[in-house]
Amino acid sequence: MVQVTTTDRRGVLRAGAGLVAGGALAAGCSSAGTAPHPAASDASPGSPSGPSADGASGSPRPAAHASAAPAPRHFPGQPAQISHGPRDKPHVALTFHGQGDPALARTLLTTAEKHGARVTVLAVGTWLDAHPEVARRILDGGHDLGNHTQRHLSVNDMSEADARAEITGCADRLQRLTGSIGTWFRPSRAVTASPLVERLARAAGYPHVLSYDVDSLDYTSPGAAAVTRNVLSAIRGGSVVSLHFGYPGTATALPDLLTELDRRGLRAVTTTELLS
Repeated sequence: MVQVTTTDRRGVLRAGAGLVAGGALAAGCSSAGTAPHPAASDASPGSPSGPSADGASGSPRPAAHASAAPAPRHFPGQPAQISHGPRDKPHVALTFHGQGDPALARTLLTTAEKHGARVTVLAVGTWLDAHPEVARRILDGGHDLGNHTQRHLSVNDMSEADARAEITGCADRLQRLTGSIGTWFRPSRAVTASPLVERLARAAGYPHVLSYDVDSLDYTSPGAAAVTRNVLSAIRGGSVVSLHFGYPGTATALPDLLTELDRRGLRAVTTTELLS
């Protein structure tokens, strides 16, 4: 961490500059019917470094110099709930449930970038509260960033009011941090959204719900070799893959996975690029 003296800080303020912390990520989302994963801890006051907090809500503000993130897009011809992209293109989307240890997230993002790959991260709101700097880290790496509900609970089983609060709570945090509600919404603890959650997500500004057609099962901690095998046995052009940022086996598997995708002529791109 950079140490700033009182004199230095006055100089920085006079120059109108700010400090933005570097980023990281991590995970834990089960499909419908699987055992729950440990939830990310809520941020303790003053614990994370990063943008200043909004006094009214406690949510961080976006860095003053950062450009606004892309907004959600409507893709004509695509269903309300998207599980894969065009099958005739040599592209795939690796999507990560954003929750867990930020150090693992840093490793995964850096690995993807070294291989020329870009990914999609669906972030949990409480995780953004604890690690606000991670949102900008994801975007600065050229990746998609989206909404995975505020507390990572079973959103399909909630009342309308509670489900709406889960969706808009995370959207509000993304808006404050990045200037956008994020490009995608994915329901927590479910492969697809219920009709109610789909409708609430659309009302919140997300034209599509992002599902997937390949499940790595990395949240069961089967080991790196099994994660790689699970993905490669099912992936094909246009696939959307479900992965997580909170599991060491995923970080270990990613280099081999990307190398094999390259050998097969499949390029890992953001979901936005997959559908464009």
